[in-house]
Amino acid sequence: MEAYRDQYATTFNSGRDVVLMAISVDPDTTLASWARESDFQFLFLSDTGGAIGSLYGAYDTTRRTTDRSLIVIGPDGRIAHEMRPFRQMAQGAYDELAAVIDRLSPPRGER
Repeated sequence: MEAYRDQYATTFNSGRDVVLMAISVDPDTTLASWARESDFQFLFLSDTGGAIGSLYGAYDTTRRTTDRSLIVIGPDGRIAHEMRPFRQMAQGAYDELAAVIDRLSPPRGER
């Protein structure tokens, strides 16, 4: 998650027309503490039962964990792009993600 934080301004347009939500099976208290300590600029959602992860095919029922899927939901509410697994330590993955976000959320003068 630190890599997301460190690239937030460039990859996620500093939150302009983009909402980044990290979904985890960890309890909300754990996620809130971690978010505060690490100064994350985005939202964390607790999915302790795996309901959301299951809807998107990212929940492993055997291990009761989510995988490293990254799913981009477009302004129309539909899945616009998927990266499975998301290679969070590879710059190329962020370059690809930034291109998707730019395509879905062009600068204000280009709308």
